[in-house]
Parts: sequence; structure tokens; C-alpha cells
Amino acid sequence: MPEQSPEPNAGATSSSGVAPAIELRGVNKHFGPVHANKDISLRVEKGSIHGIIGENGAGKSTLMSILYGFYQADSGEIFVDGAKTKINSPDDAIAAGIGMVHQHFMLVDPFTVLENVILGAEGGALLKDGMDKARAELERLEQEYSLEVNIDAVVAELPVGLQQRLEILKALYRGAEILILDEPTGVLTPQEADHLFRILATLKEQGKTIILITHKLREIMAITDNVTVMRRGEVVSNVRTAETSREQLAEMMVGRKVLLRVEKTAAQPGRVLMEVSNLDYTDPMGVRRIKDVSFSVRAGEIVGIAGVAGNGQSELMEIISGIIQPSSGTVQVNGEAAAERDAHDMRHLGLAHVPEDRQRMGLVTAFTANESSILGYHDDRAINGPILMDRKLIVENCKTQMDDYDVRPPNPMLLSSNFSGGNQQKIIVAREMDRDPEVLLVGQPTRGVDIGAIEFIHRRLIAMRDRGKAVLLISVELDEVMSLSDRILVMFDGYIVGEVPAAEATEQMLGLMMAGIDPTQQVA
Repeated sequence: MPEQSPEPNAGATSSSGVAPAIELRGVNKHFGPVHANKDISLRVEKGSIHGIIGENGAGKSTLMSILYGFYQADSGEIFVDGAKTKINSPDDAIAAGIGMVHQHFMLVDPFTVLENVILGAEGGALLKDGMDKARAELERLEQEYSLEVNIDAVVAELPVGLQQRLEILKALYRGAEILILDEPTGVLTPQEADHLFRILATLKEQGKTIILITHKLREIMAITDNVTVMRRGEVVSNVRTAETSREQLAEMMVGRKVLLRVEKTAAQPGRVLMEVSNLDYTDPMGVRRIKDVSFSVRAGEIVGIAGVAGNGQSELMEIISGIIQPSSGTVQVNGEAAAERDAHDMRHLGLAHVPEDRQRMGLVTAFTANESSILGYHDDRAINGPILMDRKLIVENCKTQMDDYDVRPPNPMLLSSNFSGGNQQKIIVAREMDRDPEVLLVGQPTRGVDIGAIEFIHRRLIAMRDRGKAVLLISVELDEVMSLSDRILVMFDGYIVGEVPAAEATEQMLGLMMAGIDPTQQVA
């Protein structure tokens, strides 16, 4: 159990006379020479939604990991509901009424929803009794907080949005009054994110306190009451959300003015660098995922693909990159047919690929950063000697990429798993863009990436376009597709259902196409 002891000045009350749900005082945390949290003081009002924002590596997740007991602070104090509390482990945090939903879910895929919820909290020697009680409690929680999930469903078969609801249910089942969510929308579609916000609003109405770690300013402005801004391990501002703006928050996060829109000149399309003709794909389960898809991408343009996740965009990207083979149809890169070519062959044709899922397809998290920086390019003659790889050159090249792409910390020897999600993304983007490919496939380029890095990656993509490269962009962020693209294709149910010049596109128009409504009628 966590040690709690009221003190004379502990958890000074707010003007309403209620002690804050959480108060941190003078929290410091070092990882070797890295000072991750520097004398952090923070108050989270009871029954509020409190945002914590900052660039990747700003110390947000470290601070919340201290609050949840994954790490112990080197110095400082934690107060929960006005009582000084020592949190040495997640068990202590749970006992103090703190729950956490992690960026990468902590679920056992082959287990059911019910089995995942009671794991570690079985409730006695007789499992059946514990499961019966858990089922009744879960049904109550689902109704009270609008968290509808099939209790008997196998987790591996649930979409990501429902897996996240399950993580919230797990925390509530264990009695959480304070809920920490770390980058909760990084893996969600816009529709799933909106549903999550409705759930959080319901939780707040029921008196729960929510701490939201994010870098998405739209979410901060839409859902939070107060926001704390962190930069390079320090708190630089605490403000009421209603009294600030996206522009002010972005400047506080990065330490300079940030462009929240993409600046670009008109495209100058050249020759066709990639052509997709009559592509069809049926998956191993017999489901037809891609249906007679044809389009081209020219030198000097960015073509965006919009669509709700699950409408064939992922399979299309994997076919073009050579990861899977189409059932029929062709892909040409630089005028060469790519039939039966694998990912290795496609790279040699001048195609690079930033995958949608950085951990599943972009990195080997057990590898060091310098090893991840050559994945797919390990046969490059420049880094291979007669017998052994030139490790020194690989490390030097990785260090240069880290400096160029502002990867934090800039340590090529650090394990890939030890970087934040946004910095893992930067490692992958640096690896692929640094090769100066003729054609770049990029899936969700800024998923889980902070505002400063988003601006940086967007500038790099526009610069590639302006150097005469062809870019195919897939993103669930409609704003990103509209601002970066020169032409927009819309996918629905495996088909390309419409094409719109980006200058003429509106959210309403694209939204209707994404819902499968006849695009020709809507464009007209």
C-alpha cells in the first residue's frame, strides 16, 4: 500500500476549498547524464481534465511514469487528494486510486476482454467466483461510462478503439479516480478519437480526474480545462485552456513561433514516376481488400489518399512497397514493372517506404538506433567491407541523421525501444528520406509526433516534392492530407471512389466520399 500522511501544508486547497487530486512538488529524475525532469511542480484540480503537452523528449511520459510508480523520483514529493504519498510501484498507484492507459496497450491478445480485466485482480482462489463478480461489475461500468465492449470478445479481434476502451475499463475496475492517458489518440481514427472525448467528458461528469498527455493542440483546446506545457524536462507554463490559443501553446512547447499550416508553392508535376494499374488484392481469409485500383504519381507532386482506416489503404501501401503481392494488376516504378518484386527489389528501383506502424514494421525495438537506421539498407556497399560491416561508419551516419532530424536523445547506441514514439518515428523518417528516393511512400508520417517535429517533417516532404520526387501520402489526419497534397484520392471499401485537386477539396466533400456517397454528385 502507498504510504500516505497528511501534513500541515500538504496539498494546499484551491479557491473552492477542495484539495487538488494530484500535486507534485520539486520532482527531479535523472537517467545517467540526462536530466529528464527538472524540479517539476504541478497541480491537477479534482474533477478536471488536465492536459500535459510538450515535444517528444520533453519529459511528459517520464513524469507520469513517476506518478504511476514505474520510476521513482530522485527527489520531490507527491500528494494525492492532499495527502503526501509514496508511490514505489504501479500497485501503490492503483491503491492510491491512480490508473494509467499507456500509449502502447498492455493487453494479452489471446485472452478475452473479461480475462484481461481481471488479470492480476482475480479476486480469490476460486476463479469462477471472481469472474462472475467481475462480469457484473464490468456490465455496470460499461453502462455508467458508455464504454460498450463485448465482454467475451477475444482482444486480438477487437479494433484499436475498443482495445483502448478496454484499458480504461481495466483502470476503472481497479477503482481509479485519477486516470492518466498517454497519447491516447495516436492509434485512433478521427471518429474513434471523437468517441474517446465523449467518454472522457462522461468520466469527468462522474467526478473522475483525467490527465491527458498529448502533443495534439486540437485535442487540448477541445477537451481540457487546464494545460501544463513542458519543454526539455521543465514546466514552462500552467494555463487555463480557455485563456490561451493553439498558436500560444505551440510557441511555448517549441520555444519559437511555429507554423500551424503548410507553406508551399504550386506543384510542377513532371513525368510519371509510379503507376498503379487495375490492382486487386484478396487477403488469406478470402476478403477482397483492394478492388481494381488505378492511379499514377508524377515527379514533383504529392498525392494524398484519404479514407477511414480499414478501407484498403494499408494493403495498398504494402503491395506497392513489395511486402505483399497483389492478386492481379501491376505497379510500375521509374518505368519498370514491379511484378513479383519484394521490398528489397523495390528499394533498388528507387522506392522508399515509411510504414504506418512504426513498431510492427518500421523498427526492431530490441536493436540499437544505429542498427535500426540501416534496416532494409544493410546490403549497401558503402557500409559493407569485404567481410564485416563498417560499424563506425554506420554509427557516424546515424549520428548525422539524428542531428539533422532532431532525434532526442541523439544517441546512436541507445536501444530503439528506449526512444519516445515520436523520436522512433523520426529515426524511420530520417532513414528513408535520407536515401533521397525517387518515390516515397509515407503512411501516417506524423502519428505520435509533436508539433515542432510535424512542422519539420512537413517541410521535408514539400522539399522532396520540389526536388522532383514523387510522394504518395496516406494519413488518417484529414487536415494533413488536405494541406500537404496536390491531388487527393479517396478510398472506400477497397475502391478509389474519387479524385479532387487539393485546392478544391473541403472537409465536407472528402467526408462524404469517405462515407461512400457518390463523389461525382458531391463534386458537382
